[in-house]
Amino acid sequence: MAQILTNIYDWYRDLMDNQSDPRVADWPMMSSPFPTLGLCIFYAYFSKSLAPKLMEKRKPMDLRNTLEIYNLFQTIFSTWIFYEYLQSGWGGRYSFRCQPVDYSDNPLALRMARTCWWYYVSKFTEFFDTLFFILRKKTQHVSTLHVIHHGCMPFSVWMGMKFAPGGHSTFFAMLNSFVHIVMYFYYMVAALGPKYQKYIWWKKYLTAFQMAQFVAIFTHQFQLLFTECDYPKGFMVWIGLHGIMFLFLFSDFYKQAYNKRVGRAKREAEALLAKSHANGKLHNGDIVNNNQGACMPVLNDDDELHQRKVTGNGIYLNGGAKTANSYSNGNSNGFVESIQQSNGGIGENGGARVRKIQ
Repeated sequence: MAQILTNIYDWYRDLMDNQSDPRVADWPMMSSPFPTLGLCIFYAYFSKSLAPKLMEKRKPMDLRNTLEIYNLFQTIFSTWIFYEYLQSGWGGRYSFRCQPVDYSDNPLALRMARTCWWYYVSKFTEFFDTLFFILRKKTQHVSTLHVIHHGCMPFSVWMGMKFAPGGHSTFFAMLNSFVHIVMYFYYMVAALGPKYQKYIWWKKYLTAFQMAQFVAIFTHQFQLLFTECDYPKGFMVWIGLHGIMFLFLFSDFYKQAYNKRVGRAKREAEALLAKSHANGKLHNGDIVNNNQGACMPVLNDDDELHQRKVTGNGIYLNGGAKTANSYSNGNSNGFVESIQQSNGGIGENGGARVRKIQ
């Protein structure tokens, strides 16, 4: 047993001392994987167990201003990282077909390595997405997918940073940074309130945009299976499998969420119609936008679902209803859930009135 442990330790030391990139050995958090791994494990425990218990008997916090600043910071931070990836390689010097890692002290190679390190740091700043959910008691948004996505990314990026801070797989980080620019910008604008909603009409395309990211990542990685390239095959497979895993996880989540929402809307419509038959009018009923999220704003189909006309004895559900004013921030740190209240909807009322909450 002692010999086995000795062999494992020798293998670990050889991996850390001889197989890794010596340029980053003394950089913060780069000497050992255990601090990063420990933070990821604590994040999962904090998110799913400790924090919800601590907030159980506390009131939700109003973090509106904090979230506006946070989303602005993340937008700027992601923009800078994306710019640095372009300037250090992907803006023209790197090849999309095959790009080996430059382990030299060339200024551009070092700039790429530093950009990778800042991308690694950004994976920790994204932990605040989860913290803000919990402080606002929106724990339904802290799904298993959300925790997996945020929890495994820092360690995965640490691996790339330690052994291959540059080259082919940094395409993944560059593209992901661009996606985060769009996403956090959306969060920021949505957080500003109803009068700014007209500027984010494109939110319905975010689902396809996010899925396209994963497809592009694994396609770009797995092309190396069919060509010779002096790039570590292990990292190519690792990043490619990440793309596939998240594509299937997100696809399954969105499919379940969509089916769940359609079924809920149908049941609500049938229940309201049944009441209308009994009473000659529609009773008050709340329709809640409960977009239980992964980590990005998607499935923005609530407006379409809740604006459907349902007839019964000449009565319309949400007939001509205006869209509810709300602070909606998608799946990742939104302010309030949209609540539409149908109040009559017949005769002189014309259409359903909408209640605005903040």
